[in-house]
Amino acid sequence: MEYESRCFMRETSIYKSTEGKRKIAQYYENYIKTFTYDIERFYIDTSYGKTHMLVAGPTEGKPLFILQGGNCINPMTLSWFSPLIDKYRIYAPDTIGHPGYSEQKRISAKDDSFAQWITEQMNYFNIEKCAFIGPSYGAGIILRLAAFMPDKIDCSILVSPAGIQLGSKFKMSKNILLPLILFNITSSEKYLNNITNVMSSNSMKEIDKRIIGDIFKFIKLEQEMPKLTKKEELMRYNSPTLIITGEKDIFFPANRLNKVAREIISNLIEAKTIDMGHFPSEEHLIEINNEIKEFLNTHY
Repeated sequence: MEYESRCFMRETSIYKSTEGKRKIAQYYENYIKTFTYDIERFYIDTSYGKTHMLVAGPTEGKPLFILQGGNCINPMTLSWFSPLIDKYRIYAPDTIGHPGYSEQKRISAKDDSFAQWITEQMNYFNIEKCAFIGPSYGAGIILRLAAFMPDKIDCSILVSPAGIQLGSKFKMSKNILLPLILFNITSSEKYLNNITNVMSSNSMKEIDKRIIGDIFKFIKLEQEMPKLTKKEELMRYNSPTLIITGEKDIFFPANRLNKVAREIISNLIEAKTIDMGHFPSEEHLIEINNEIKEFLNTHY
């Protein structure tokens, strides 16, 4: 595996072992092989280190950046938005400091670092401004861009977004953190199932469950959520925005998140709530992509 030898096998900061690097690299490559469309791969030098980028879709298509969820692999969350590939030119970077082929040194999601990082990638492809999609941590990165460089965003779709409002810390501790500690101690399937069932409302694919289990096992997880965005930070951000939230999302539940989103985002077109967990099922993804297509057709 050429990409494994180039990146995963070097000394990095987030992998606990060489075996772990190899396993996560294999998952990444296997996911790429499931795609029915061509993927181009680029390495981009940024101020924060090399960034690995997946690019797909028609070269004449409007540019659309898709930012991966945290503590997972880029192709996994990119696969959620495959119905968009036919029309848009998709740019999907491996997030710096997260599993993938980009630089493994973490950068802050509380200042303008991620905004600068995205802008440098856009400059590489001569993209002045474009649409953005981000699930979870990726949405938190988009909000950092909205805070510091709002003119780069034509419109944005935030799916189960970090960076707006958190769920109950008690529920997260009880249903995620405690089973995670027990899983790391015992490697018991029982605890992994507990976590992934809560994350996905009992709908996670087996392959994704395996990947997440090995990420828990082999990677020093990013535990810092993106900064909760303040209304004052978004005073210059007025691009059309769609938020899609999960009724059963333990991290960012719709009932808490939508209220704050309406207060801080001036041009929030819709806050769409779906009866799902943090991790969408295949059926939920059909609904999500239909919502996104309609939004992009209207606002991009």
